Amino acid sequence: MPTDRETGRARGFGFVEMESSAAEEAAIQALDGAEWMGRVMKVNKARPREEKGTRSGGWGKNNSGYSRGGY
Repeated sequence: MPTDRETGRARGFGFVEMESSAAEEAAIQALDGAEWMGRVMKVNKARPREEKGTRSGGWGKNNSGYSRGGY
């Protein structure tokens, strides 16, 4: 279970590997929207992580602390 880097607490999601696409679809159909421990689960197929590009402007950290960038 993924944990938050700062607090060490569970982040509220996890990953499961299935043996086949059929098993994957069956699990999604059976569990998406089901309630567990008082919460509604959202179950879907994992997607590749999106690349985070650099943004101009805003506050960013440099070697001497935080500064306003993008000018």
